[in-house]
Amino acid sequence: MEGLTKIEELGKPRVVIVGGGFGGLALAKSLADAPVQVLLIDKQNYHGFWPLLYQVGTAGLDPDSIVSPFRKIMGGQDNFYFRLAEVQSVDPTAQVVETSIGLIRYDYLVLATGTTSNYFGDKDMERNSISLKTVPDAIMLRNTLLSNFEQALQIGDIEQLNSMLDFVIVGGGPTGVEMAGALSELRDHVFPRDYKELDFRQMDIHLIQSGPVLLKGMSADASEHALNYLRKMGVRVWLDCRVKSYDGYTVTLNTGEQLITRTLIWAAGVTGAPVQGLAPEALLKGNRYQVNEFNQVAGYANIFALGDIAQMATPDYPEGHPQVAQPAIQQGELLGANLMRLLAGQAMEPFRYADKGTMATIGRHRAVGDIMLFGKQLHISGWLGWLGWSLVHVLALVSFRNRLTVFLTWAWNYVTQDKGMRYIIGKVKAPLKEKEVDVKAVV
Repeated sequence: MEGLTKIEELGKPRVVIVGGGFGGLALAKSLADAPVQVLLIDKQNYHGFWPLLYQVGTAGLDPDSIVSPFRKIMGGQDNFYFRLAEVQSVDPTAQVVETSIGLIRYDYLVLATGTTSNYFGDKDMERNSISLKTVPDAIMLRNTLLSNFEQALQIGDIEQLNSMLDFVIVGGGPTGVEMAGALSELRDHVFPRDYKELDFRQMDIHLIQSGPVLLKGMSADASEHALNYLRKMGVRVWLDCRVKSYDGYTVTLNTGEQLITRTLIWAAGVTGAPVQGLAPEALLKGNRYQVNEFNQVAGYANIFALGDIAQMATPDYPEGHPQVAQPAIQQGELLGANLMRLLAGQAMEPFRYADKGTMATIGRHRAVGDIMLFGKQLHISGWLGWLGWSLVHVLALVSFRNRLTVFLTWAWNYVTQDKGMRYIIGKVKAPLKEKEVDVKAVV
């Protein structure tokens, strides 16, 4: 076919996977011994462990600690191929994917494109806030945090000073809660040593949650413990509160109150990242593909969707499974087995989610978790929860190098109560433009 990208033909069915997140990577690995050609397409050449992205943004980990190149991860799998490209559309009739490097044919197509930040149509929020979905986002956040304090040293006006020192986090899910805890620890243990001239009693951290509880979806015990931990750490938590607008300087709440900050971190919601070309009726609210119990996209026999982009309605999960790592991994592993069953002329097995629990950390010796043990949910918190969270996240990293690096970094941080990745490299979000700064006359 004219326009096809040059990729070696193996004379075997080709499984094209779009997206190398938890689900896509699990599927690729599960097909290691299958009589197929596995082709992974992603717009970045690495897999990222996104649950620890906030630690990159708060100078706790280097980006290198949580990413690993696809070619390195899959180097020993002979039927695996990778192409660095961005998928633009799908032609189900011709069975080709249009990408930034040309057309790629498929026999089976798997969409594992994940999600992107959802600003609910607020263009000012999208332009002025910092999201936390990619490694560049996290690096920009770290640069902005540190740059704020460097600029604050030169500011005499109190309002301007507070705008540099204060932070607003929108969204009380795991990302927002963990970010608030990390910023509080930086304020208490790290920044006062670096910036002795600043009074960090003036550094306010606001966490804004639109609902009545934090960590929606976790147990009431977990939500209550998280709220108490954050308040003890000096975080101002706003429940049942929404942000009406943010112009890069002033946050206006639905209560009429206003907060002044140069840094608003958006962790309030996500929306699916679909690919053009499939029937509109296959796409549901939240831009998730409607899939059946075999992860087949509605209306298609050889197109599948995994993880955050897939919505599989079941009696236990009528709105689809949680948009976290475990459902994606389990769906990817089962789909690999089901594709082999299809090739052997056997019936596929339906997906059944095995919920292993959910955890969130709020800082040193503070974490909450709802874990499944012998079919029952067990709530853990405090030091035990923090230890469990740490072990789970270290073991979940995809490479031994990442596990070792994160473990040693965390051990050093624990002993010294220090975070050593405090350097500014690259872009800073929203440098001072709109407001004139009163710089001290004598420096």
